[in-house]
Amino acid sequence: MDLKESDEKPDILLVRPTIELKEKAIDYRKEHFNFGEQIINGSELFDKTESYEDWLKSVIDNSNPNTVNPNWVVTDTFFAIDNKAKNIVGIIDLRHTLNDFLMNFGNCGYSVRPTFRRKGIATEMLKQLLVIAKEAGLSELHLSVEQDNIPSIKTIKKNGGVYERSFEYEGKTADIYKIKIETL
Repeated sequence: MDLKESDEKPDILLVRPTIELKEKAIDYRKEHFNFGEQIINGSELFDKTESYEDWLKSVIDNSNPNTVNPNWVVTDTFFAIDNKAKNIVGIIDLRHTLNDFLMNFGNCGYSVRPTFRRKGIATEMLKQLLVIAKEAGLSELHLSVEQDNIPSIKTIKKNGGVYERSFEYEGKTADIYKIKIETL
């Protein structure tokens, strides 16, 4: 069923990565690669790490202020699990602070499994992440998006995103949007 024009909310749940999700996670990553996508936004380098166990350790370490990589910021990473099919249909992260490097990339990145796009999953993932961000004490999120990524711009705007500024990165123009959390 295609939900692109429907108001029906996707039935997903954000969960932290675990070793039990290894095979589903590898399948998720493989689908991105099979679609020619070498970058999986919001994956905390899952697209660059061969070992799921190494990636999982990094994700767990980076979620704790006492063990976060000194070159990173505290980051919570979540898989979006489809409650019906029990597959991983997306990934999203929440960076609790922004360092100099992240000022142009924002507090959050996300990707949706290619065969599950245009069903409202990214919008629902971001909506659920905003609740998590509020619980973590954040008052706003900054998100960056390339200007030609219309689906992501729509996702951000549906969640209250307001244009803030533009910047150049690797020859492309991207925009920063801000979502105020205290009004949610």
